[in-house]
Amino acid sequence: MPEQHHEATPSPLVGVSYVMPVLNEASHVRAAVESILAQDYTGPVEVLIALGPSIDGTAELVADLAARDARVRVLENEVGSTPAGLNIGIRAAQYPVVVRVDAHSMLPADYARVAVGVLERTGADNVGGIMDAHGRTAFERAVALAYTTKVGLGGSAFHVGGVEGPAETVYLGVFRRTALERVGLFDETIKRGQDWELNRRLRETGGTVWFTPELAVMYRPRSSVERLARQMFSTGLWRGELARRFPAANGIRYFIPPLMVLGVTLGVLVGVAGIVQAAMGVAPWLLLGFAVPAVYLLFVVAATLAYARGRGAAVAGWFLVVLPCIHVSWGVGFVLGYLSLTSNIAKHTGR
Repeated sequence: MPEQHHEATPSPLVGVSYVMPVLNEASHVRAAVESILAQDYTGPVEVLIALGPSIDGTAELVADLAARDARVRVLENEVGSTPAGLNIGIRAAQYPVVVRVDAHSMLPADYARVAVGVLERTGADNVGGIMDAHGRTAFERAVALAYTTKVGLGGSAFHVGGVEGPAETVYLGVFRRTALERVGLFDETIKRGQDWELNRRLRETGGTVWFTPELAVMYRPRSSVERLARQMFSTGLWRGELARRFPAANGIRYFIPPLMVLGVTLGVLVGVAGIVQAAMGVAPWLLLGFAVPAVYLLFVVAATLAYARGRGAAVAGWFLVVLPCIHVSWGVGFVLGYLSLTSNIAKHTGR
């Protein structure tokens, strides 16, 4: 009897649930969802949009997206916060891999395929890559430049790139749902920085958070100084809260912007006292206090010359504004958060 040969049947691809919390994101959500639906991943997928109480037309937009594609489902997020929306989506997820998506992000077509492959190859609980910031206006391009340089947001691998391997945290994240359930999902008392805190628990319970530069997600920065300042203040506020809650898990780099803010503020106050000295006819030695803000301004100018050269006068000009905006807003927020004022400020500002 002739020997029979059977071709091996390839194992089916694992199902993927994309989870996206949205709140007042009418100008970005359609492009973000379309980047998900255009993925080249051939396994089963669903898109879960956790919709907060929006007033800008976001609700109508996501309802239209769900009507056009059966893979899209809209879930109500009455609380409206990012961690609450993420948890609503994770609990509703059908599939074992959860892909966190941000309404400001644009996934490359191979994102899920590459991420699932890395999950399987490494055995990690969470895989993520680079927040690849791209701006359209000169201001947005200056913000994107600040995000991707060490002088802007501190030089984390998920901002500036790096070598593949275990990491403290990553941008967004592609998770094993069982790992999320193991640590109790996202902490809903933390409105910003919830990714870092969740990854801390994953690592503490024996899991691995894996960074790979293969995954680069296009991110659209805030479009005005006011919006950037509000974003950075809120991020700094919650980072200060996290530094207070988990002191052993925070590196020194988180304390550099708040120390700069305190130093510059003290320097200005001392310098003003020097002006008073001069007005009173006393030797104005306290004018030396102005040396501290002067050194910081020189740093900003030097950073602009180093990083914004060749990018056009408009981008360079905005970079001179963007860098202090990020540092000061983040640093002031950090100080207030570290002083346990987070909950009061968040209650009155919605941040």
